[in-house]
Amino acid sequence: MEKVIQYFKGVKLEWGKITWPERKQVIAQTIVVLVIVIAFTIYTYGLDVLFKGIINLLNLKA
Repeated sequence: MEKVIQYFKGVKLEWGKITWPERKQVIAQTIVVLVIVIAFTIYTYGLDVLFKGIINLLNLKA
């Protein structure tokens, strides 16, 4: 039981050492992530449409 208590004391001590980012920084980084996700989604959709078109053209000729 002493080990468990010691563990949680260590967790509490380490928790105090955490430096949390400022709200402005979190918002900015969230926006960057969302923009990247949207860009990759559009890129992937574009490739999907392109490859579907190519496959349809190959099927028509066959």
